[in-house]
Amino acid sequence: MKGKPKEPAVPPERSETLRQLIIELIDGHALSAKEISGNAGVSVKEVYGHLDHIQKTVDTKAYRFSIVPAVCKKCGFMFRKRGRLKKPGRCPVCKGETIEEPLFEIDRTVRDRERHTG
Repeated sequence: MKGKPKEPAVPPERSETLRQLIIELIDGHALSAKEISGNAGVSVKEVYGHLDHIQKTVDTKAYRFSIVPAVCKKCGFMFRKRGRLKKPGRCPVCKGETIEEPLFEIDRTVRDRERHTG
């Protein structure tokens, strides 16, 4: 046996939930899952799971969850009709694999304006 056994990783203390933190990060700022991951201190895979849930719950409230679609860097194809949040693996047009990640944002002002003008 070598040295002391490893201490279990202790997550940082948060006064808000991880989803609340992600909502705060993307409120008015378009960020990729990788950027959210770095700011929130969780894996990209975990971010996608939370974004999926946030998308469903935010759309029922007075906010708008928007996605800037992924774009192929090689030919410029934009993945507008993609239902999944994750970055595509390859372009259906040129078969290129250099894809810009989609960006995620929550916009509160759109629904606020709709309420005041409607």
